[in-house]
Amino acid sequence: MGILGLSKIIGDYAPQAVKENQIKNYFGRKIAIDASMSIYQFLIAVRQEGNVLTNESGETTSHLMGIFYRTIRMIENGIKPLYVFDGKPPDMKHDELDKRKERREEAEKQAEKAKEDGDKNLMDKFNRRLVKVTKQHNEECKTLLAYMGVPYLDAPSEAEAQCAILAKAGKVYGTATEDMDCLTFGSPILLRHMTFSEARKMPIKEFNLAEILTQMQMSQEQFVDFCILMGCDYCESIKGIGPKRSIELIKEHKNIETIITKLDTKKYPIPDNWKFKEARELFLNPETINVTNMDFKWKEPEEESLIKYMCEEKGFNEERIKNGIKKMKNARNSITQGRLDGFFTILGRAPTTTLEQQRKVAKTEEIKKKLPSKSGKKTKKISNAKNANKKIKK
Repeated sequence: MGILGLSKIIGDYAPQAVKENQIKNYFGRKIAIDASMSIYQFLIAVRQEGNVLTNESGETTSHLMGIFYRTIRMIENGIKPLYVFDGKPPDMKHDELDKRKERREEAEKQAEKAKEDGDKNLMDKFNRRLVKVTKQHNEECKTLLAYMGVPYLDAPSEAEAQCAILAKAGKVYGTATEDMDCLTFGSPILLRHMTFSEARKMPIKEFNLAEILTQMQMSQEQFVDFCILMGCDYCESIKGIGPKRSIELIKEHKNIETIITKLDTKKYPIPDNWKFKEARELFLNPETINVTNMDFKWKEPEEESLIKYMCEEKGFNEERIKNGIKKMKNARNSITQGRLDGFFTILGRAPTTTLEQQRKVAKTEEIKKKLPSKSGKKTKKISNAKNANKKIKK
C-alpha cells in the first residue's frame, strides 16, 4: 500500500519537487529497482489483457516476460538496473498482511460468484485482486537476471528500505518503485513508472526528497510522522485526520507526541496501543544491509544458458529471446561508446579556431566598431582604461 495519498499531497504542496522525464533522460544512471513491485505489475498487466502466460507445464511465465523485456528496454536507454528483492516482512506488518489475506479470500469468493453468473468483467476484476508474488516468482526472476548479467540484491526485510540505503550511499541514482513509502525510508530520488511498458506512453515521475522537505518545511523525522498520520503499513492512523489536517498538525506541533497532548481525543480518538513510535523507528532505522563496500557488476549475458532457461525450460520463442540478447549486446556497445564520447567532451581542451576563423572574427569586430550608435552618430571607445567612459565624436 505504501503511504495513503502521498503522491497527490506532494503534487499539491511541493509541486516543484516533482518532474516528468522520458526514460532516455536517465542514460548512464544506475537505478535500484523494487523487484517484487515490478513482478506484481507484470502479473497484473497480463491479466488485464485477458491472458495469463504459461508454459507447457501450466506454470505462469508473465513475470519472466516482464523482467526480460523491461530490463532490455532500460539497458537500451543506457540505464544500469539493480534489482532488490524483499526479505522477511517486519513483524509490524503482520496486521496489514492479514488484512490483505482477508481481502484476497473475499475476492476469491466474489470471483467464483462472477464465474457462476457469467460476468466476465467482474470475474477479471476480482481475479486481479488474487495476484500475489510468490517465492517461486522471485527465484525464477533471480535466475533470469543472473543469465542476463544484471545484478540483484536480497534485502533482509523491505526492498524499498534497502533501495533507499543504496541511493543514500551513492551506489545508485534513485529508486524505481510505485510505493511512495520509499521516500519515507529516505530515498533521495523516487522514480515511478520506470518499469511500465512503452505502449502505455507514461512519462517517468521523479520525486526529489530534499525538495519535498524544503517546500513542505519539514525535517525527515517530521515527514515520517506526517506519513504515519496519513496512513502506513505498520500501524493504524487517527480516524478523522486527513492530509491537510496532518500537515497543519505537524507544522504546528512538530511530532506525534505533542500532537496527542493537544488533540481533542473525543473528536479524534487515538488508536488503542498505537505503535507509532515503533513505526517511526522502522522508517528511520530499517533492517538493511550495509552496502558501503559492495561493488555491483553488470556483465555480458550468458547467451547459451539464457536460451536454454527461457526457451527449453520456460517455453519462450527462441527467435525472440535471441533477438532480445542481440539488443542487450548492441546496447552495451553503444553505451560504452557514448560514455567515452561524454568523457572527452567534458575533459577535452577548449575548442581551437583556424587562422581563417580568427580573421573572420576580427573583421566582424571591426565592422561592429563602425556601426552607428543609437543616436545615429558613430562612436569609438578609447582603449586606455583611465578614459574608458569617454566618447569621441567624429
